[in-house]
Amino acid sequence: MEYRQLGASGLRVPVLSFGTGTFGGTGNFFKAWGNTQVDEATRMVNLCLDAGLTLFDTANVYSQGLSEEILGKAITGLRDKVLLSTKATFKMGAGPNDFGSSRFHITKACEDSLKRLNTDYVDIYHMHGFDGITPVEETLSALNDLVQSGKVRYIACSNFSGWHLMKSLSVSERYGWSRYVAHQAHYSLLSREFEWELMPLALDQKVGTIVWSPLSAGRLGGKYRRGEPLPAEGRIAQGGGEGPAIPEDFFYHIIDTLDEIAVETEKTVAQVALNWVIQRPTVSNVVIGARNEEQLRQNLGAVGWKLSVDQIKRLDQASEKAPVYPYWHQRKNPDLNPLPEFYR
Repeated sequence: MEYRQLGASGLRVPVLSFGTGTFGGTGNFFKAWGNTQVDEATRMVNLCLDAGLTLFDTANVYSQGLSEEILGKAITGLRDKVLLSTKATFKMGAGPNDFGSSRFHITKACEDSLKRLNTDYVDIYHMHGFDGITPVEETLSALNDLVQSGKVRYIACSNFSGWHLMKSLSVSERYGWSRYVAHQAHYSLLSREFEWELMPLALDQKVGTIVWSPLSAGRLGGKYRRGEPLPAEGRIAQGGGEGPAIPEDFFYHIIDTLDEIAVETEKTVAQVALNWVIQRPTVSNVVIGARNEEQLRQNLGAVGWKLSVDQIKRLDQASEKAPVYPYWHQRKNPDLNPLPEFYR
């Protein structure tokens, strides 16, 4: 397993982490993701560790805390061998302070997560989304206190826009507080908007990218084919997908290209799609999920090899989207706005 630096921090993380949104499966939405229970979760954790994957990602909102509880039981006796990542921000109850990024909610949410995970500290603690009501200073001061207390090692954010992240980094710098070392973001061959602003920001500010949904909720897992009926099972079919609708021609052009390259590399479609993400700028880690051990073994096969320059270029061309303003205008002036190599 390859290890990479997490942004500008001193923490080295495996290039793959295991996302535990499939653990628990309570409620219609998370039930569509999966319903892995403790015994199978424990086997999956051990499979990951055997492959060198030591980072496990969860969130308090996944099955309303059950994912954290199951993960905590699955790593019993293994805490010194694993890195734990969890998140808070979204609604965890009916009360007026049961969501958001206030000092009140963050402090309680962190304590609750530690209990469910059965640990004294979390290695990476994310704000799961941006809270536009709570002052950024309050959020970062509370997170800095959690770091100083030893309950959190590193802080990160997720699903921020460019100005959300840049303002947060500026506030941390102003007061000498812990800064976000990573941004967990949605990124795949089907969703490349991350490249328009967040990737250049991450390059400039040395923020590592942790990618969620690199297979676009299973769309790039190899079950979808042009001219064939849509799968009757899986996350999308059961209502667990996220994001806007994807134009059919655009989608199947990418699938056709993935199929061609899968044959050339003797890899699966999912492995090719994951390997493309792994090789992108700023990417420190890619979160893989699995509903069962077979899927997990397949996804673990995305590392230990590399797509060729030509194969990456073909996937880039198949998946490129026309940017919205001001990004299309900025690309007309590359001497003033340096872009990743694949856009030149």
